[in-house]
Amino acid sequence: MNTVFSYLENIVSPFKHHDGTPPPSDLSAFYWHFVRQIWKPLVWLMAFGFVVSIIEVALFDYLGRIIDYLNTTSPDQLLTEHGSELIWMLVVVVLLRPLFGAGHTMIKFQIIEPAMTNLVRWQTHKHVLGQSLSYFNNDFAGRIANKIIQTGPSLRGSVVSLIDAIWFVLIYVTAAIYLFAGVDAWLILPLVGWIVIYVALLVYFVPQIKERSAIMSEARSSLTGRIVDSYTNILTVKLFAAGRKEEAYTRDALEDHTRKFYDILRPLTQMVTLLWIVNGVFIASLSALGISLWQNGLVSVGSLTLAITLSVRIVNMSAWIMWITTDIFENVGTVQEGMDTISKPHTLVDRKGAQPLTVSKGKIAFEGIRFHYGKDKGVIEDLSLQIEPGEKVGLVGRSGAGKSTLVNLLLRFYDLEGGRILIDDQDIGAVTQDSLRAQIGMVTQDTSLLHRSVLDNIVYGRSGASREQALQAAQKAHAMSFIPDLQDLGGRRGLDAHVGERGVKLSGGQRQRIAIARVLLKDAPILVLDEATSALDSEVEAAIQESLFDLMKGKTVIAIAHRLSTIAAMDRLIIMDQGRIIEEGSHKSLLERGGVYAQLWNRQSGGFLDPAAVA
Repeated sequence: MNTVFSYLENIVSPFKHHDGTPPPSDLSAFYWHFVRQIWKPLVWLMAFGFVVSIIEVALFDYLGRIIDYLNTTSPDQLLTEHGSELIWMLVVVVLLRPLFGAGHTMIKFQIIEPAMTNLVRWQTHKHVLGQSLSYFNNDFAGRIANKIIQTGPSLRGSVVSLIDAIWFVLIYVTAAIYLFAGVDAWLILPLVGWIVIYVALLVYFVPQIKERSAIMSEARSSLTGRIVDSYTNILTVKLFAAGRKEEAYTRDALEDHTRKFYDILRPLTQMVTLLWIVNGVFIASLSALGISLWQNGLVSVGSLTLAITLSVRIVNMSAWIMWITTDIFENVGTVQEGMDTISKPHTLVDRKGAQPLTVSKGKIAFEGIRFHYGKDKGVIEDLSLQIEPGEKVGLVGRSGAGKSTLVNLLLRFYDLEGGRILIDDQDIGAVTQDSLRAQIGMVTQDTSLLHRSVLDNIVYGRSGASREQALQAAQKAHAMSFIPDLQDLGGRRGLDAHVGERGVKLSGGQRQRIAIARVLLKDAPILVLDEATSALDSEVEAAIQESLFDLMKGKTVIAIAHRLSTIAAMDRLIIMDQGRIIEEGSHKSLLERGGVYAQLWNRQSGGFLDPAAVA
């Protein structure tokens, strides 16, 4: 049996190749985008569902016939007169019904449900990964993740439930009308009346449930985002003894979610209560009419049994179909709410025909660039700067001067609003983003590591790097002083130890040394150091400076530091203020000029470079 399961479970891969079309932002198109990728198993499900429904309805007809045979045929003549028909009924019940029922179940559970759920998750995750940095900066990571996780099962659930619901409407209702008409046309009247009222209940209540479901789904995503935000920033929560504040922050979202939950359940309860009443009236009226027809000799006991048992079956399934319909629209609401976030088009895309960036020298040119983060003015205005191949440049300025923004633009985390940036005479807006960032190694002041092993973090920027190469990089970054002693809760040690979310199990200095090892191993021709040694103590920083200088050899370097002693030895220093270059030159020339840089230098004390030595 496991062989059969394995075969079925490999028919559809969640990671199947598709044409790369992004998920549409229209709801019906969004559904079709995924349904068309798995349409064959869905057709199989419909076909098996059709046969199963026909067999289920036929059982009631068989029951009515058997009762009539028992009433009209003597025991010794039963098999003689009806044996072949009874054998056929036996074949249907014992063989065909289990066969098609099992087939329907296997198609649903072994082929469709896990594969379709994770196909949606995988493709939406890939799309979201391609979003710009600003997309993630403007939302909770937990909220985005929750939408991806929820959208998969909600889309699959609504599609599969719709297929099951279709057969109830088409098969059971149509068959009931046909069978009732075959017994006596008067029996159709209670059924038609019930259908009209049932449809009216759905039309009235289900849209309310759909609308409120989308609202509740948004509340659930916000709740998830708040909880994840608290856990992600647990150190801040503990430092400020803000547990009660976080409880209140989460409680507000939880209370809102509870209110939204009750908003869905109110119309649902009303709908189900009315359905109980309508179903009771339907069974009573059909039974009374059937008995009256039997008393007048117009229907047989078997036919009356058929009508009543089928009506009971329809009533029982009506509650199920109402739940299914409600579930469908709840899921549609969840998909709608998820789609609104997931399907946002990429705002930062490669140009059509973009080529990979090739770097042979490492020359960088900023030509009249403008960038305001979408505002009318501010940040960077008409800035031009040329950095020669192999030149080491330090960016200096107060917080908010535009230093990090300049680096973000070089990495093309944002598109320019004017001007252009060239690397080896290639416009970075005309090359692929991946190839651009592959040529730039960067160590940031806020070093976040992946919740994976130390080894995974070090080799992250260089696919295929060996363990030995990772060890060498860690040694150069002076990280081997602590890596051998690392051990996680799973008992993994050294390079195999996991570092926790964002690397929280390590100190700031340890995280930064692993980040430096990662860039050392990447060995890109352009190097960006954004406060690269800010988390290191003076002793470790002094030890690692030699490795950094070795790393800089033959590379074009842009370094940002508030501690001026760490960049004073650079070939050229660029002093920025309010997005403009106000001074530039060597450390010595800027001190002699007595301008802004000289003032900043004089305010700082300590450091490892003596001013006289640097000058």
